[in-house]
Amino acid sequence: MSFDIRPAVPQDAAAACAVLRRSIEECCGLDHHGDPAILAAWLGNKTPKMVTTWFESPTNYPLVAVRGETIVGVALLTAAGKLALCYLEPEALRQGAGKAMLARIEQQALALGMKTVFLHSTVTAEGFFAGRGYRRDGLLRAPYGIDTVLFWKPLVADASAPDSQRKRFCNCSSA
Repeated sequence: MSFDIRPAVPQDAAAACAVLRRSIEECCGLDHHGDPAILAAWLGNKTPKMVTTWFESPTNYPLVAVRGETIVGVALLTAAGKLALCYLEPEALRQGAGKAMLARIEQQALALGMKTVFLHSTVTAEGFFAGRGYRRDGLLRAPYGIDTVLFWKPLVADASAPDSQRKRFCNCSSA
């Protein structure tokens, strides 16, 4: 399948939001186990208005994957080097759109001078990120009630885990 990967614009927000919601509901069953409370919490901020805000933020780099005229994927990199979104509609899984979006995100991160990218993966997507060179660095409970896997990837030879990640897992006192 052929996909176009392009920067997302605010006019894409409703379609991108629909992709987010479908992906979470239909593809992430290993994570939410059909629990209505978890789904409600996870989907709570996945509204067209909120996605528009994310796309409009000058500190974010949002992308969409488009097949024909249809948005089938959405990804978003923050200025902190976090891959905050990387979701596909169920029909677009395992067809190359996720790989293509991730490659563009990594290119943008390098262009912005970032040495690493990090993310909190669902259990469902753990194999995808591990297969693309991301390094597992522990587990973290998401505010909406699922366990996520902290991953990071060095984009340059001398990169190490970002300070924010090392501190999160050291259990040291800041006093």
